[in-house]
Parts: sequence; structure tokens; C-alpha cells
Amino acid sequence: MNNRYKLVVLGLLIPFLWSCRMSYSFVGVDIHPDAQTITIKQFQNNAPLVNLQLSNELTTQLRDKFRSSTKLSLVDSRGDLFLEGEITGYSVSSVAVGADRATMNRLTITVRINFENKFDEKKNKNQTFSRYLDFDATQTLQQVQDNLVNQICTVLVDEIFTATVGDW
Repeated sequence: MNNRYKLVVLGLLIPFLWSCRMSYSFVGVDIHPDAQTITIKQFQNNAPLVNLQLSNELTTQLRDKFRSSTKLSLVDSRGDLFLEGEITGYSVSSVAVGADRATMNRLTITVRINFENKFDEKKNKNQTFSRYLDFDATQTLQQVQDNLVNQICTVLVDEIFTATVGDW
């Protein structure tokens, strides 16, 4: 009878534990359960100083982030979520000066986004993001530009993602 009791308890316990399993996500997204698609328009480059690759780099990284971190399908138009933006600033400035010349320069990229959520208008937003990286003044912008743009775009994409669908 003791073994029979154990089997009954085990038979009841296993389905209960199976139904109570938890799912963890390190992405932390807050997307309406009915949202299935997102439209991410190509970012326009309206900065006074134009980097020809920046628009594609930023847009591609954003699309990749939403594809890899959400279950949303990317569509060309009429997505449940809609993201568009423009690059409003791309500039280089001196940030550290030595005896008679700059020792460090700073590349700054600024973008403005418009985000629309058709299921929850309270989550719609227009926001500006700006990030920079410093580089040694002995190097030219052309020498470090590709690497810096990639790194800055990665940070901007993470910030845009968190601001639009992040749940932190």
C-alpha cells in the first residue's frame, strides 16, 4: 500500500509541476500579446556631416535586434508596431587638449525616433538619443570611423529597443 500511495502522489505531482514551469527571458520585452509584426523604416540621414554607411548600419542593426530579441515579424508597411527615425547629428570635436594640440577627439551620433504601438498608444513616443566615443587624435576619423560607428550604433540600438519595447 505504501508504494501505491507514492505512485498516486507522484502521478498527481508530475502534471502539477509540469504546468507550473517558468519561462525566463533576459531580453525583458513588453509587447502586447496580439502584436505580431513590426515595420522599421530606413533611417534618413539628415545630419549636417553625412556618413554614407551610417543610415544602413543603424537600420540593419535595429532590424536585426528586433528579429533576434522578439517574436515579431518584420513587414514593409502597416506593422502592429512602427518605428522610423532620422540621423540628426554626426560630428567630431576635440575633447582633450595637450600642450598645443588636441589629444582626444569625440565622434557623436544623434538620432531621433518616432515609435507607434497600435495596441497601446501610451507607449508611442518621439525621442532623441545621442551617444559618442572618444578616439586618439593621432588617428584620423577615416582610420577609426567604421569601428566607432559600429560600436555607437550598437549602443543606440540597445537604447532604442529598451525605450520602445523594453520592460526594465
